[in-house]
Amino acid sequence: MTTRKETSMSINTVKQEQTGAGSHQVLTFVLGNETYGFDILRVQEIRGWSAVTKIPHAPSHVLGVLNLRGSIVPIVDLRMRFALERAEYTAITVIIVVSVVSAAGRRDFGMVVDGVSDVVDVNTAEVKPAPELGARAATDYIRGLVSISDRMVVLLDIDRLIANDMASLSGNLNQGETALVASAAA
Repeated sequence: MTTRKETSMSINTVKQEQTGAGSHQVLTFVLGNETYGFDILRVQEIRGWSAVTKIPHAPSHVLGVLNLRGSIVPIVDLRMRFALERAEYTAITVIIVVSVVSAAGRRDFGMVVDGVSDVVDVNTAEVKPAPELGARAATDYIRGLVSISDRMVVLLDIDRLIANDMASLSGNLNQGETALVASAAA
């Protein structure tokens, strides 16, 4: 009997073999008029927008948490995280649940985006470094830029992007998890 983890690992191995050593697959998504992407192997789930449970004293871009099959997942609005103009959540707004790794360990996070575009193969040799913009924090979470079908895609380093949120939420989540579990049981 094959477990879900073994199946996932074999699918990931096949994906890596199909794309070759000099390329990798990237999930692309949109925020406003810009296209972003990150490694497809980090994606746990893509789901439609649903309301979240707010966490007191969380950063403004952390909308709250969702209970996904018994796991408490913090939800980050990437528009707010990137200081973009706020947009209404619509039928095409999605939450991409990703696996983030930091010094504190691995944790799933949900990222609210305007919409998911494609899964594309990115040739590693075609990725350009992030430009120097003076402020280190402005490009700290950007792995690089790549041109795909006449559009520029900003490749994100999910671990660096979400790491600060993991640290700031550690105390708040314990309070929120207790409240969410209590409300789910009611």
